[in-house]
Parts: sequence; C-alpha cells; structure tokens
Amino acid sequence: MNFMNLTKAVGVVALLALAGCSDGPAEDAGEKIDEMVTDSKNAIEDACENVKEAAKAENENC
Repeated sequence: MNFMNLTKAVGVVALLALAGCSDGPAEDAGEKIDEMVTDSKNAIEDACENVKEAAKAENENC
C-alpha cells in the first residue's frame, strides 16, 4: 500500500469516527429510553420503600 492510499484510508476512518460521535435521532431516542428506565426503577424502589415503611418492616430499603 502506498502513502496516498494509506492517507486516504486514515482520512475515511477519521470521518467515520467523527460521524459516530454526533448526536442523532437514534442517540436522542436511546437517551430518552435510558431516562425512562431510570425513572421507572426509582418509582418502583420508592413504592417498595413506602410499602415496607407502612408495614413497619425492620429494613425499609428495597
């Protein structure tokens, strides 16, 4: 492989790497899903702790 082909290949790889870092609709959707999952986990844990507190359980952590 000569120097020009190597330079072109490195340039293409660099462009693809930069394109992969950009915020796009798929990444935004993924972040929203992650946030919804985290919110759901927190709500379930809060509900569990409330039930244990109402039952006067020794350990209120879920």
